[in-house]
Amino acid sequence: MNKTLYPLFGIVTVLNTPFKTDGGIDYAALRLHVREAMAAGVAGFLVPAMASEVYQLSHPERLKLVETVLETVNGEVPVFAGAGEPDPARGKSLLAAYLELGCKQVLFQIPFRDETQFKTDFYRLAELNVQTIMLQDWDASGYGLPENLICELFEQVEAFQCLKIETVPAGYKYSRMLALTDGRLHVSGGWAVAQMIEGLERGVHAFMPTAMHWAYTEIYRCWKQGGTEEATELFYRILPVLAFSNQHLEISIHFFKRLLARQGIYPTAHVRVSSIPFDSQHQVTSDRLIQRVIELENEIKWSRNAL
Repeated sequence: MNKTLYPLFGIVTVLNTPFKTDGGIDYAALRLHVREAMAAGVAGFLVPAMASEVYQLSHPERLKLVETVLETVNGEVPVFAGAGEPDPARGKSLLAAYLELGCKQVLFQIPFRDETQFKTDFYRLAELNVQTIMLQDWDASGYGLPENLICELFEQVEAFQCLKIETVPAGYKYSRMLALTDGRLHVSGGWAVAQMIEGLERGVHAFMPTAMHWAYTEIYRCWKQGGTEEATELFYRILPVLAFSNQHLEISIHFFKRLLARQGIYPTAHVRVSSIPFDSQHQVTSDRLIQRVIELENEIKWSRNAL
């Protein structure tokens, strides 16, 4: 199959789900967040995903999140709807509902038990005539999906154009998948954003982090314009934030919701369910790092306005 590279380059932000004090979703805050991210120059959105607390959301809530983001974006950048669901039948039903909303890009997050099962589940979803499929290769402690499996699906399914790699190690797999597909497979980095510079050096097309839109888009912009030293120095300024927030997915969710609340974008930093205590010391450390982010992003905004 003669595929060309999917045209998505830059920062694709993964949206946290904003909750009101009563635990319901605040869709007005979500729209505000999307507009702020677009003002910073993000290349697209992913919602709902793991950073969105996706498995704590009902299907109607997921659909409303996607619908809200699609309406706010209004076709200016692509929106990938997260179709993660352990049960294949429920996953297919959710995907069909996304397509009814007019969503053209979808993230598949399929549990892997063996290659036969994975291919069966993948093909069942793909037969719904999705325009663009991004496959999430998630493995917090290992190398993730077999390379040969990814290549086979890429060559056989026209809509499968993008791969989000979140494995250990991520960098080596970026290079392997780019080489094995002759650069035709679009490769994004996610959880390994703490190795963002390495990813850029390896030729990753996009990164899919959470929040800090102005900082991430400025790093990417500088890098692509040839200012690799400037981009690296700017990245070093957010490394302490990533060292803290990337201890655990739930620590990350707590931290970035706290940042968004401090920025006045979200009404609360409420997390629906958390297995990780976010204690008083976490809060003190977070507030110190949040101040660092706010000062840095204010610098970036001032610098862009001065151009």
